[in-house]
Amino acid sequence: MTVKNGLYSIRIEMKDGGRGHASGIIVLIDGQILGGDTHFYYTGSYTFKNGKWRGELTTRQHAQAVGVILLFGGREVTCGFTGTYSDDEAEVDGTALVGKTSVSFHAKLTMQYPL
Repeated sequence: MTVKNGLYSIRIEMKDGGRGHASGIIVLIDGQILGGDTHFYYTGSYTFKNGKWRGELTTRQHAQAVGVILLFGGREVTCGFTGTYSDDEAEVDGTALVGKTSVSFHAKLTMQYPL
């Protein structure tokens, strides 16, 4: 089984008492990650083997958030993640370093359109 190339929806929840969540779109294609949401775009890479996958994702802000306090606001943030995958979905747990603070998160990806 492989991580299937496709367009995925992503839902991210902060862990360890962290407040916040995000949802967006991610394209997984041949080990590369591209995507975004209302305020950020994502780039990165991943590898997979035997139902497990791991990778690195960098987020960069592309739009101002009027009246909203963004956890990653104004920062370029790199996250490491590991998780599992199946035919049409994947889940990951990861950590982002935001300034000097580590922020743990969980994300679920659901296939929307195969590529």
